[in-house]
Amino acid sequence: MLIDVHAHFYTERSPRADWREVNRRRIEAGARIGITTHVASILGTWGARSPTYFPSRDDVEYANEALLEIMREYPGVVAGYCVVNPNFPEHAREQLERRIDAGMIGVKLAASRRADDALLDPIAVIAAARHCPILHHVWQHRRRDWPGQDASDAVELASLARRHPDATFILAHIGGGGEWSHSLRALRGQDNVVVDLSGSGIDTGMLEQTIDEVGAQRIVWGTDLTMDTGWAKLRYLASLRLTESELASITYRNAQTLFPAGAFDDR
Repeated sequence: MLIDVHAHFYTERSPRADWREVNRRRIEAGARIGITTHVASILGTWGARSPTYFPSRDDVEYANEALLEIMREYPGVVAGYCVVNPNFPEHAREQLERRIDAGMIGVKLAASRRADDALLDPIAVIAAARHCPILHHVWQHRRRDWPGQDASDAVELASLARRHPDATFILAHIGGGGEWSHSLRALRGQDNVVVDLSGSGIDTGMLEQTIDEVGAQRIVWGTDLTMDTGWAKLRYLASLRLTESELASITYRNAQTLFPAGAFDDR
């Protein structure tokens, strides 16, 4: 098995006119790489009707429903994160309960609020109760505010994780930009946070240091928006002196443990 824990799809409401082709190519490329399941989310309308990181209630609902349609189109091949905007607490709660009941297996938090904000607490409580991990968008060592997002870094995600020891969090795209070594130091001893290897960065020593700092049992493989560097990291992992068990943990076994029991049984 090979589980991609960080995938994305588009809809006709996104700015991309070729959205359907892009979705199809992801499935085809995934099959060539060997991906058995893409665990995916859709971030509203990707900025077309409301900001990508501050999606409206309507855009959140539409995106989650569209992802459920893709899951039905590709049963077993696509699984889903429920996207919520914590600035709408009641709406977020309703979406989580309804979409998890419909078959989604995780929660996606982008950059609508900092990870240590109290508005995320009710979301973490529901996620823990439903055994759904929270994939949280992270900028590796944020040193300033970025326009159009309330970006978090690993220090803030670790703060949320300490408040919710029964919940599981995935730190998104360690290779997604910024000082990743800072993130790894911030996660020392925070066992309910795992690291997602996705992102376009493929710095020398990044995978080795991630394995040294958090261990193979706290790492999951993913791709994010594009798949080429995810594939490159997969090839690089295979070249490291990992045991067969360690490699299997990173590529699929850890994901099997993180998500609800039986989430990948049909694959």
